[in-house]
Amino acid sequence: MTDPTTRPPADLSAVPPTGAPRPDPAAPSTSPVAAAVPPADEHTRVEAAAAKPAADVSPFRAWLASLSEGGATRNVGLVVVLVILCIVGFATAETFATTGNVRTILTNASVIGVVTVGMTFVIIGGGIDLSVGSIVGLASVWCTTLATQEYGPFVMVLCALLVGLIVGLLNGVLIAYGRLVPFIVTLGMLIGARGLAQQIAGLQTQVVRHEGFNRIADGALLGVPYLVWLLLGTFAIGWVVLNLTTFGRRTVAVGGNPEAARLAGIDIRLHTALLYGVSGLCCGLAAVMLTAQTASGSSTNGQNYELDAIAAVIIGGTLLTGGRGTLVGTLLGVLVFTLITNLFILNNLSTPVQNLAKGLIILGAVLLQRRRAGTAT
Repeated sequence: MTDPTTRPPADLSAVPPTGAPRPDPAAPSTSPVAAAVPPADEHTRVEAAAAKPAADVSPFRAWLASLSEGGATRNVGLVVVLVILCIVGFATAETFATTGNVRTILTNASVIGVVTVGMTFVIIGGGIDLSVGSIVGLASVWCTTLATQEYGPFVMVLCALLVGLIVGLLNGVLIAYGRLVPFIVTLGMLIGARGLAQQIAGLQTQVVRHEGFNRIADGALLGVPYLVWLLLGTFAIGWVVLNLTTFGRRTVAVGGNPEAARLAGIDIRLHTALLYGVSGLCCGLAAVMLTAQTASGSSTNGQNYELDAIAAVIIGGTLLTGGRGTLVGTLLGVLVFTLITNLFILNNLSTPVQNLAKGLIILGAVLLQRRRAGTAT
């Protein structure tokens, strides 16, 4: 009979040999289970590290950092392209250098330029928005209905901004929380928003009755049209948000490596929805500018804006795959694309030729990006 007080023999294989170093109880565990569990304060540490540069980095230092990352080289190249286009304009069109034509170039660039700010955020975040033109058309129609115009210019502006924001957030929610492909969602919104605009307007043009609203396009400050000031202000705000805030750094992180961003504690779905909301808000502002410029709201407003916006963003150096881009390059891309269109018009080129040239420019810019990416790797 076994003595209950007798202990079973110990497993001597678990005892380290004489002279072997004993494990330090204070040392962190290296087991797979322990390694898989992050520290409890990891999320707090990541948030603090992400927020610290926003407080410490001055705008001048952020600008120097952007230069060191190679953005200056691309921007200088775009400036050279602008100079070449201006030389071509001087040589081929007598009216190119007139005050009226320069004003036309700047005002045309202002409307599409505001749209490209939101498009830049979306593409850097790893998405695409094909519905920007239809959102502009829908917002312009909604803010010029008789019911909306009864409340005055301020409510008209607010209505356009809200329509753009809501439609943009709807895109973002379907993409982020519905786990749908951005191309499909925004393509569907491109068709649906345009159809809704046609339904509201009854396929008719709605004339703006308030001169105060139209003054947004007619007025000027220091000799510069209000539309240009709105463009510069939008780009300035976008640059600050993209380069000096946590939201901007999260945008780059989500577009560059979504899985790493998720592990760092970023709510990818919420951030993606907000990016499309920013794009929609920019479209609402562009709708206000375009409606004031034409003194009317129409379901045809904003047609092909998605093509022009994507082209300008790509020309500016933003990667279609996400994770890298600059708003300075986007602004230069807008000016290049608008200047090319202006030269086509001054030289009486037909619309099919213009569209063919725009398509070739986009293809060339994408091929150049792929070549740069292959060289970098």
